[in-house]
Amino acid sequence: MNKFSGVVITYNGEEYLERCLESLFQVCDDVVVVDSHSDDSTVDIARKLGARVIDHDYLGDGPQRSLGVLHCKHDWIINLDQDEILGSDLIERLPQLDLQNPAVEAYECRRKNHLHGKWIKVAGWYPDYICRIFNKNKTDFSQVKTHARIQTARLRRLNEHILHYSFRDLRDMINRLNLYSDWQAETLFNNGKKVSTFTPVIHGMISFAKHYLVKRGVLAGLDGLSISILNALGSYFKYAKLIEKQAQRRHGDTQHK
Repeated sequence: MNKFSGVVITYNGEEYLERCLESLFQVCDDVVVVDSHSDDSTVDIARKLGARVIDHDYLGDGPQRSLGVLHCKHDWIINLDQDEILGSDLIERLPQLDLQNPAVEAYECRRKNHLHGKWIKVAGWYPDYICRIFNKNKTDFSQVKTHARIQTARLRRLNEHILHYSFRDLRDMINRLNLYSDWQAETLFNNGKKVSTFTPVIHGMISFAKHYLVKRGVLAGLDGLSISILNALGSYFKYAKLIEKQAQRRHGDTQHK
């Protein structure tokens, strides 16, 4: 019988956490929640359902997930966000996976992303393959602050689903756009990324065209247009904030001369 441990990193995630953990406990006998000092009922929900809760300052997306993995009992991990739920088709499939196959270190699934409760099938939001199942002895997360990924080439794709209730509304999308672009700009800055004045505009325009036209966001009405615009703004501000950081460093260096 396949043995899985579940890992969820949380912060004020009470809205979907119960459904998230209930889905994990259908296939896992070991679930770890790493919480960053939530002040809602997140921790109470996790403990009530039987998860082991680790309270820790937020280290960033990749490091925080890796911290949770360190506390897991089993080699194979199912990692979900606090607003993700295993689909019934994936729950049925997981016991059937050949976890002894040395050619496979991780599995990725299709993800159904929702905006204000509605499943969005275009604009790059479906099938949106995401790696959420992996062997902790063979691979780990990229150690970045946002959008960490499992690092492996030995990946197998599944057709089964994870449900993702990613954004409550457009305000939520805008707030996270601002936060994520801060983190992404910081990562680029620390890596010494060089860009020109035109980079934010070019990347923003390309992002809009990709999501609205190539990935058919145009077919989703106002939702598709909003998603495409916000993706473009996210790309724009990531590089605009990087240029701002570089200018601030140059100004600081000049003052110290």
